[in-house]
Amino acid sequence: MSTDSAIMLRRNFMHTLRNPTAVFNAVLLPIVIMLMFVCVIGGAVNVGVNYIDYATPGMIVLAVCYGLSATSTAVNSDMTKGVINRFKVMDISRGAVLNAQVIASMLRSLIAIAGIIGVAFALGFRTSASFPYWLGAVGFIAVACFATSWLTVAMGLAAKTPESAGMATVPLILLPFLSSAIVPAATMRVGFRQFAEYQPFTPIIETLRGLITGHVSGSHLVVALAWLVGAALVGYLWALATYTRRA
Repeated sequence: MSTDSAIMLRRNFMHTLRNPTAVFNAVLLPIVIMLMFVCVIGGAVNVGVNYIDYATPGMIVLAVCYGLSATSTAVNSDMTKGVINRFKVMDISRGAVLNAQVIASMLRSLIAIAGIIGVAFALGFRTSASFPYWLGAVGFIAVACFATSWLTVAMGLAAKTPESAGMATVPLILLPFLSSAIVPAATMRVGFRQFAEYQPFTPIIETLRGLITGHVSGSHLVVALAWLVGAALVGYLWALATYTRRA
């Protein structure tokens, strides 16, 4: 199965490299968004600390979400064009097809995150977090990538066309903008503030922000992990059921 997954992963990466739009959305667009918020808007935002220090965790989560559309579209394209049905009659593990899509999505996100962190340090981002906190942050980011990737693969399998598969990920892309990624939820108007406080991305971002700064909140961590584990489980079971039914 590991060999099959490696072959499928190589195939997925070759397809990504041949799609400039997917590369831009997954890797370069998050950096452009970060430069826009930090360098253009950040000077007008008062969050009590250096804005680049506040915004970096949110930009990392945005980088995770911006690459999801390519994953969903690629999965659906393989399904609707009959590629997965061809794999079925070959000596290829069924799990390898889905696992490779998840791993490819995670690797794209991690490449984008590395770019975000590099740009953040170039713009003045500084942190006093110790090595264990940074190690925790890396593990937490990997869990977030894993959960969102499985949910996205399931969406791609369930959609009828590649276009609708891409549109299905729009809520996952927009939700971080309506969280504490850009500004604290407490500064938002009534209605928006409550929505930001209780949607899943706010505790995820606040947990990552705490890990990066060395002051993580236990309550945020528990809620964030609950959301991520739930998303991963739902995505995996949904993807497996849809793959079995449609393939």
